Amino acid sequence: MSEGWPELPYESWKDTHDTLLRYSQIVGKIQLALTPLVNHWWNVAFRLDTRGMHTLPMRCDGGSFEIAFDFVDHALVVRTSRGVVRSLPLVARSVADFWSELFTVLESLGIEVELSDRPCELALEKNGLPFREDRIHASYDPHAAYSWWQILLSTERVLEEFRSRFQGKCSPVLFWWGTFDLAVTRFSGKRAPPMPDADVITRESFTHEESSAGIWPGNASLGEPAFYSYAMPAPAGFGEAPVLPKEAYFDHDLGEFVLPYSAVRTSRNPRETLLAFLQSTYEAAADLGGWDRKRLERAPPEPLIAEPGGAPLH
Repeated sequence: MSEGWPELPYESWKDTHDTLLRYSQIVGKIQLALTPLVNHWWNVAFRLDTRGMHTLPMRCDGGSFEIAFDFVDHALVVRTSRGVVRSLPLVARSVADFWSELFTVLESLGIEVELSDRPCELALEKNGLPFREDRIHASYDPHAAYSWWQILLSTERVLEEFRSRFQGKCSPVLFWWGTFDLAVTRFSGKRAPPMPDADVITRESFTHEESSAGIWPGNASLGEPAFYSYAMPAPAGFGEAPVLPKEAYFDHDLGEFVLPYSAVRTSRNPRETLLAFLQSTYEAAADLGGWDRKRLERAPPEPLIAEPGGAPLH
């Protein structure tokens, strides 16, 4: 096993995944309610850190607060700008109990927020069980949660390197709690065709032409996590474009290129294997979509070392 790329079969942690996904949606909806909208919903996504992942600072009376998932000590941590810290252990508890206990903590800190208790972006639960009533999903395997976070961290490093080679508009590397995936998105600079019949989430997400890539936990069919790459709107011929590595393929049901996680995990050089997938699928989107690559791209930057007396780095 390559260090930082642990094995994580989907079935081995499906119950934990389904529970943790709902935990993260509750926290994500709090962030959605308490932060101003940034294009493409960038304000609602989580950021990874050295212990797990966290929200942006969110407003509250007289200051701000953040919520973090700690996958080292396995706790949900609420921190305020006043220096107050509250935590809930991440253990096998129902989604309903998680909802109740988290809002009890927030109320003790004087934080008020109203939000829908319906899960979102869950294909099989369009009218899903409300969080506050969900006693079905109640699993938490610390080892599985830690392993998924390790996979995310390793992927983030490669996505950040890939991101550094682009000087057009590009998203940060973001964790999307709606679908439990980590992604980075490049933009051509041109507006996308309008989507008048789409829901508000989709319309805001795809206002401009983009090429997006990342990793998600997979499903029962895939059996493991998978890297993905799609173009929106997809140019003609995108699904037939040759890409790397040889294990990558276009999934017509998903409408995107897929690279099984095992192809990276077992590779002699996981970084190079993943970069090849990211670059080749981006090039397919950009070339077939008529992107101005000369203007948008740059050579991989060299590490910058600040010299004494040099120009300020801002």
